[in-house]
Order: sequence, then C-alpha cells, then structure tokens
Amino acid sequence: MAKSLTKKTERACVIGLDGVPHGMIVDLAQRGIMSTMARLMDSGHLHRIKASLPEISAVSWTNFMTGTNPGTHGIFGFTDFKPRSYEVRFPNYLDVKTPTIWDKLGAKGRRCVVINQPSTYPAREIKGVLVSGFVAIELAKAVRPLSNLAVLERMGYQIDIDIMKCRENPAVLWQELSKTMSGRQKALNHYWEEDWDYFEFVITGTDRLHHFLWKAYEDPSHPSHQNFLDFYRHIDRLIGKIISSYQKLTGSDEGLYILSDHGFTGITQEVYLNAWLAKAGYLKFAKPDPEGLQDIAPRTRAFALDPNRIYLNYKNKFPKGTVERSAKRALKEEIARKLEKLEHQGRKVVRKVFFADEIYSGPHKANGPDLIVLGHPGFDMKGSIRKKEVFGRSGLQGMHTWDDAFFWASKDHGPDLAIDDLAPIILGNFS
Repeated sequence: MAKSLTKKTERACVIGLDGVPHGMIVDLAQRGIMSTMARLMDSGHLHRIKASLPEISAVSWTNFMTGTNPGTHGIFGFTDFKPRSYEVRFPNYLDVKTPTIWDKLGAKGRRCVVINQPSTYPAREIKGVLVSGFVAIELAKAVRPLSNLAVLERMGYQIDIDIMKCRENPAVLWQELSKTMSGRQKALNHYWEEDWDYFEFVITGTDRLHHFLWKAYEDPSHPSHQNFLDFYRHIDRLIGKIISSYQKLTGSDEGLYILSDHGFTGITQEVYLNAWLAKAGYLKFAKPDPEGLQDIAPRTRAFALDPNRIYLNYKNKFPKGTVERSAKRALKEEIARKLEKLEHQGRKVVRKVFFADEIYSGPHKANGPDLIVLGHPGFDMKGSIRKKEVFGRSGLQGMHTWDDAFFWASKDHGPDLAIDDLAPIILGNFS
C-alpha cells in the first residue's frame, strides 16, 4: 500500500468492522490494545449509533449502503416469505430496490472499489470493482468485473470462514480467521494501487469471533483471551496502515470513516418466539413436529421469522390467514403488551416491541413484519419452529445488539445517529 496516487480532493475510504460494539472499541483503545483507534478518538469523533431493526447484518449493511430502511430497500432479513405463502426464500442483492452508495457515485463517473461488502451477492456490475461478502456461495458470482476472479483466486481469497468446522473446534476458528484475513489483506493491497474515488474494506471475522468466543473477550482467564486481544491488535495495525496510505493520498483524515453494522454482547438465554406464541395461544400447528410454517393450523393468529420478526396471519395475504386488517392494531398491542411482561429468573426479557409500520417508511413497508421484538442485552430472540420451550441455549456465546454500533469520522456528526444516516454523510464528500 506504499504507492502514492495523484491526490484528489474528493475521495472517501470506509473501513467496516462487522459486529464490533462501541463499548469494545472504547475499552480496547483505553487499554492500549487498539492504539490507532485511541489516537483517532483523540483527533476525531467516535459516535455511538443505532443499527437496523432487526439488528442483523443483512438488514443493517443494506441500510448502510442505501441510506434507507427496509420499507424502501425491501430487505427485511436473511429470509423472507414467498408471495402468498408460508415458504421462505433467501433475498439477495438483486432484491435491493434502491441505489447504493457506489451506484450513485458510479452514475457521476466515480470509480469505486468495494471489498467484502456483506449482502451484495450475487455481485452486480459497478463502475470499479465489487467483491461480495457473506452470504456468498461461490467466488465466481461474488466478483465483478469477472476478470478479477483469477486475481483473487491466485491470492487464495476466501469469502468467509468454514462455520460448521469452527462450531466443532475453536482451534479451527483461529486458522480460518487467519486464512480469510490473509486473503482480505492481499486484496486490499492489490486494489489500493488502482485509481479510485471510493474505497471500502470490510472485515467480517470480528462478527464470527464474537459469536463463537465472546467469553474469550470478557474472561481474562479464558484460554483464548490473548488470541482474542492479538486479533484486535492485528486489526488495529491494519487500520493504521490504511489511514497512513489514505493520508498520503489526500493530506488529511477527511473522507475517512470506520464503522460497525451492529453491536455485540454475551448471551444469557436464547428466546424462541414461536414457542412463546404457541404457549400464549397465538400459534397452532397441525402436527406435533412441524417441518415449516406451512404446517400451521388455520386458528393461528401470529408467527415469527428469525431473528425477532412477528407476522400476523392476515386473511388474503397468507393461505390460512384468519386475521382481519381491521383487527391488526388491537392484536399487535395485545402481543406487545404480553411480550414486554416476559421475565426469566426475575429479569425482564424484552426491552421494546416495535410496530414495524411505525419505524419503516417507503413503498415496500407492507411486505415486512408487523412487530420487531428487541430483547434486553443477553436475551437473543430466535424464530425456530422446533423449540418447544421459550428459553434455551445453543453453542453460540455472543449476540447482536441494536444501539451499540459505532461510527468514527474526523468531524462530529451529532447525536442519535443511525446506520442509515451514514450514506448521505459519505456522499457529502463528492460534488
């Protein structure tokens, strides 16, 4: 990254750290583990921001790259319903219904390089280079222009870790993180040397590490604690190299941004919303071991999709729908009121139940859920239909949080920022 290009006044560089909470950045900076971030906090502004609702990468990254919410861009989760069906599908980048940052810049003739951007698979042609991040199945469909495929293959570029292997063996996790980071850095070094106006580089290994080994961060006696800190030292050094190279191009930190798409914390209990809806009498199945929501009984009034979306079983929207539109307000209020009283061992479980039509705006908001259930930190909402009890645990240690994401910029952009506020800020660097 040593090569110096012709200086341009209108540039922007975005560094994404998937799932890194504001509180962790402050903690690691103060402890000297992230010394680059400590210097940036002194010279610029570290904002605490809100992620999307639901607080998952598929939605939050799409909010970021479009500057809009699901009611406008049309992505409500990693899964969604097929029209007039209980069957689910997996929305992808082709389903995004509004232009992204790089689409808008490309229309102005600006060249963009975007590496490892989640929720951009299959990759679309842009003016520049796009390498999709997760969920991406094959590299050939994750790269545009396709002429870049051979370059990435020679680097040993890997889109994501092997999650199944990492679930079984933490030692494999460190190997996989190292492997993906190596390929990511090679791509960074290679594409930085090209001419560009907008450069984005996203690290997703942070999110994976937190899901599998959050306890290694919290517990100094954990066998992987030093590995965890060393991983962040490495990321901090990489951020430092990018900043140094950017300053050589521009002469300042203006146009440089670092952000996360959501926060993180440890899991106390997973909360299975369909089990709760069943026990509360809102969800009925036609057989004892349902294979999917298509097995619901006609008496069902509500059901959930991962992670925390509740849908009312509307007549004329779903095949077995019974809920009249005229009854929706009362039913939503009833479910929200009961959920907000839910407790586990004396602790409140639900922080707030949002009415989706009040937090989403745009032409597609009617396609989304009716309620979004935000848990208190530690209570991870899930949409499994196979769980019979409301509370339980899986092998995951960490969960996403809503209002503990971060955004660093050289200037103060005020309080109460959300991730969909960032695109206009970034685009403000270009005339």
